[in-house]
Amino acid sequence: MSRLLGLLAAGRPPAGGPCPPIGRHRYFFKLYALDTVLPDLGTPTQAQVEAAMKGHVLEQAELMGTYQKGR
Repeated sequence: MSRLLGLLAAGRPPAGGPCPPIGRHRYFFKLYALDTVLPDLGTPTQAQVEAAMKGHVLEQAELMGTYQKGR
């Protein structure tokens, strides 16, 4: 089992965890079971990861979590 950490939509690497500026925010996590190990993609964009996974996804799951800073 391995994981791949890519860039956020804003084009920068993710920080250390959820830290919404105000209010409650939603965070989406996607998990894919692949029939292959992806090559080293460096720090890929979402589109690059999806292109590399194309045709190799056996199963997938999605989880939505929420987070709000304590007051």
